[in-house]
Amino acid sequence: MGGMLIIFVLTVVVALCAGSYLFTPRGPNQTVTRTALIMTLVSCYLMWAITYLAQLNPLLQPRHSKIRPHTPTGHSF
Repeated sequence: MGGMLIIFVLTVVVALCAGSYLFTPRGPNQTVTRTALIMTLVSCYLMWAITYLAQLNPLLQPRHSKIRPHTPTGHSF
């Protein structure tokens, strides 16, 4: 599910980018509006994708070989 979700969301973002490019209202600031919309969508996608992929491979707890074992009573003898 992990890899397919990334690809699915990417296709949605590409479709939204194409829609924002095609349906931006005409005017003197059309290029600025297109650029802002597309950059916003791409930035949000990249932030989400990096965060999602980082959670797919979590860091393991470090294993120290030179520590005392845990005792149930809380005292180490």
